[in-house]
Amino acid sequence: MLRVAQWATGGVGKAAIEAVWAHPELDLVGCYVHSEAKRGLDVGDILGTQQVGVIATDDVEDVLALDADAVVYAPLIPNAGEVARILRSGKNVVTPIGWFYPSDRDAELARACIDGGVTLHGIGINPGGTTDLHPLVFSAMSSKVTFVRAEEFSDMRGYDAPDVLRWVMGFGGTPEQARESPMRGLLTGGFTQSMRMCLDTLGIAGAPIQTSHEIAVATAPIESPIGIIEPGQVAGQRFGWDATAGDQPVVRIAVNWLMGDQNLEPAWEFGSDGDRYEIEIRGDPDTFVTIRGWQPGTVAEGLRRNPGIVATANRCVNSIPYVCAAAPGIKSSLDLPVVAGRAHPDLGVARV
Repeated sequence: MLRVAQWATGGVGKAAIEAVWAHPELDLVGCYVHSEAKRGLDVGDILGTQQVGVIATDDVEDVLALDADAVVYAPLIPNAGEVARILRSGKNVVTPIGWFYPSDRDAELARACIDGGVTLHGIGINPGGTTDLHPLVFSAMSSKVTFVRAEEFSDMRGYDAPDVLRWVMGFGGTPEQARESPMRGLLTGGFTQSMRMCLDTLGIAGAPIQTSHEIAVATAPIESPIGIIEPGQVAGQRFGWDATAGDQPVVRIAVNWLMGDQNLEPAWEFGSDGDRYEIEIRGDPDTFVTIRGWQPGTVAEGLRRNPGIVATANRCVNSIPYVCAAAPGIKSSLDLPVVAGRAHPDLGVARV
């Protein structure tokens, strides 16, 4: 049984704890929280379930001293210094917020992995997974690949994180505030890693990458998790990352985040396909994949339990046995074997 600690208990963190409980090879042994209000609480109380005997702490030293094999690191913003300390304490780290495709800039963390004899692995949905691993898997069905696209279309009214939506992503503010928000920088740090993984693996290393950011404003009041978005306030955003070889587009990653598709200017719409992820490969032959299920069927469902957040957490947790078995270092999805989920315990799966 691998011993796991959870770092932060936001939406992804809570879902990760549930995934650890459900995984037959994992055992939750610790939990770090940022909020003083959560300090000293049983993790079950934080999640609103029965108590489980694991007490949350806001003392980093408590977590570093734990006898744990792995940490699921899921704060809002990555802190390389924190991650280095966790690694040097001898704990593998799996995270959805960075380090999807290591580079020379990650040399200090690579040394921390060697010092601790452990592995760091970044993986999620977007970025990570849908924006790099999945397109590359589908590209194996084509030869003479000329273009790869991974794109998300999501109704953000089902994302129950009002502080993130308003203060980080810039929804509900002015277009100028959204353009100056930290979101573009935070996203670009992750999505350009996915771009480089696709470009390098396809054999187009060094292609220049351009970032774009478009904004739509409300034309009438829109109900949202941050309250009413008034006319003129930001109600939709599109971010895109495009790589070209010569004048030819070769890889595109994009997100379309809208507070619904009514009362917007420009009049952006999801179209008849609704919320979805798309993966497109142009080659011989072409491939077009639409992924559903990682977005809620209704806004109310998303506010109760957003499946995209759950899927992100599951991908991290399901990676833990593979990461713990890997040689020390920073490992991308290209370095690990195929990561799989585990069967429902009602099917008779025993905990090991």
